[in-house]
Parts: sequence; structure tokens; C-alpha cells
Amino acid sequence: MHNHEKGPLAGIKVLEFGQIAAGPFTGMLLADLGADVVKVERPGTGDGMREWPPFYTNAEGEGFSSNFSSLNRNKRSIVIDFNLKEQLERLLTLCEQADVIIENFRPGVLAKFGLDYESLQSINPKLVYCSISGYGQTGSYARKGAFDVTIQAISGLMSVTGEEQGEPVKCGVPVADFSAGLYAAYSVLAAYIQSEKSGQGAYIDCSMLGSVLGISALQTSEYFGNQVAPKRLGSAHPRNAPYQGFQGSDKPFVVAAGNDKLWREVCQAVQLPELFEDERFFSQSQRAANQKELASLLQQQFSKKTAAQWLEELDRRGVPCAPINNYEDILHDPLVSESGLLHELALPNQTSTTTVGFPVKLSGFQFDIYRSPPLKGEHSEEILQEWGVNENGKKTK
Repeated sequence: MHNHEKGPLAGIKVLEFGQIAAGPFTGMLLADLGADVVKVERPGTGDGMREWPPFYTNAEGEGFSSNFSSLNRNKRSIVIDFNLKEQLERLLTLCEQADVIIENFRPGVLAKFGLDYESLQSINPKLVYCSISGYGQTGSYARKGAFDVTIQAISGLMSVTGEEQGEPVKCGVPVADFSAGLYAAYSVLAAYIQSEKSGQGAYIDCSMLGSVLGISALQTSEYFGNQVAPKRLGSAHPRNAPYQGFQGSDKPFVVAAGNDKLWREVCQAVQLPELFEDERFFSQSQRAANQKELASLLQQQFSKKTAAQWLEELDRRGVPCAPINNYEDILHDPLVSESGLLHELALPNQTSTTTVGFPVKLSGFQFDIYRSPPLKGEHSEEILQEWGVNENGKKTK
């Protein structure tokens, strides 16, 4: 018995009309916990991320995208040409049986084919239908194209990211795509629970802009609280110090002494106990207000030893601190392998890679990769047979 058959979402049928990041990530979150997720792809390239390097290439020279595989494990794929009547009929019959549909096309695209929520809820009243888009399905920006970086820009996120005197920069991880995927998956499950009780499904309009504002709660509340837009502070914090990056004699590291007790430990670690009595740094708000002076006093001390020596000393004193790793560093950190985060992922072209699995531990459930990321259309016949749809698109069961 495959793990997904006893995962918490076992038995839930999901159709994913997803491409690139936000839609596929939402589908994978559900598939990882056991839902039967079927990726619906158009002929041609299918999901555009299939074309993204790096590729794992087998002896026959067939490549498979590493990026694509990181968002599409545990799913199956069916190819449907929306423009062919009998194929569209088959798809509508699949939609009739789905518990959940996830899509991240531009608003209005799927309606042209009768694949929008209004059309489908009449044949499937319990359907939970989730649309992910840049700016939501209605309103003045609904038709505006969006990618992760444009949402990071418009949302204010870039304005608080980067060095104080530098240009605004985007976060190196596509947080707009992935926070939208997390909100979408969470909302899908909430609506699914409700539809199981009431028999009535729901339409979910999940915007990337709304999702980024949702995770920006501290910045939006700071603005509403004092009517001044928050600023870029590099690695520093508006209401806490020392809470930022410092340079050791060899490389940088981060210290986060978020209260008086931890601040006392920092003063002792750098052998400047008198700073603890200094009225400029007496309270958390004073330290935040005078954080530049504070940082330069600490930096003079931190330059005298290596980052590793300081981290050892601060760890010994219980002060939260960390090296500034790159991805090679963290993926080889023993903690990551001890915590079971890394999994071997077999690809459908007989190659394999390593991937980060579902990162949350759940008692009574052991995450595993029970399906390789699919080739485009790999399961078309199997899905139609299993979901009971004949050649003409009619239900056989």
C-alpha cells in the first residue's frame, strides 16, 4: 500500500490547471499529504517550467527539469487539448468528479472553455475551486499580468529589502508565488471541510498581492501605527538590537539578542559589561533607537575573532545566532539530514536527484515520494480509466 493511500488527504480528487510556481506548489502540498492530484496540461510544452534548467539527462539524451521536479512530485499528468470537443468533454467529466480544482491561469481564460467555477458548480455543487492570480479575479488590476518580482515590487516588500542606502532588491526566494500557494492550500482545505459538512462547495479567489500583504503584518501595522512607511534596514530590525549581521575576522554571522537577558550575555561575550549599564542601550527601545552606535561598538570587538569562535561563544551563552550560509552550506548541514528533510527523487527518465520533502512532521504519517514527477501526459489513459470516463467523455461508472 502506497503511503498516499493512508495520508490525511487520501481519497481527495484534485485537478490542477497549474503552471510555473504558485498553482503547482499548491497541488504538491495536497499531493504530499495523500490527495490524488492530476495535473491537466495542454499539448505542446505543457507546464512551462518543464523547460527550465538545470536538466538531468539520461543515456539517451532525454533531459528532465530539476526545477519542475521540485514542484510536481506525487502527481500524475493528463494532456487535454481544450480546443478539441471530445477531449474537452472528457475533461468536463473529470471536473464533475473532482473534489478540488486549482488553477493559476490569467483571470477569464478558463471561462472561455466552460471550465470556470460558475459553469462547473452546476454539474458539481460540492466542488472547491481555487483560482490563484496576481491581483485577484475582479478589480482594476485583474487583467494585469503578474510574476513574482512584479508582486514583490508593487506590494512594498522590495521597499523594505536591501541595504539602507542601496537600491530596493527582491527577496532571493520567490515569496509571492510560494506564500500564495500556502494560503491557497490552507483555504482549499478549509473549504473542503465545509463542503463535506454542508454539501456546498466554494470559490476561492487567492491573490499573490493579498498573500504578500498578509505575511507583511508587522510592516503594515507599523505603517498604520505611525503613518510612516517602514524603511530598508539591511539585516537590522526596526524594534530590536543587536538583531542583525556582523563581520567576524573572516566572514559574516548574525546575532539576535531580542531581550534584556540576552543583551547582557552579548555584553559579557564581547567583554564590554559596561554597555549593559549604558543609558543609550538600557532598554530594547533605546537599543533600537541607537542601534547604529551599538552596532559599531560591537563590530570593533567582533572583528577580533572568527565567525565560528563568536558563534561558539554566543551559543554557549544561549544567544540566538547563526552563520550566514549559502544553500550548499545548509544542504550539507548535519541537522538537515538528521531531520529527514532530504529525499531521493527518482525522475521519469531513469535519473534521480535530491529534493526537500514535505517539511512538517505529522504523527501517524510518514511522508514519502510515492510518484515521480510525471512526464507530460504520462497518465492520460490510466486517469480516464480510473476516474471512469469513456472515449466520448461520458461516465462509465
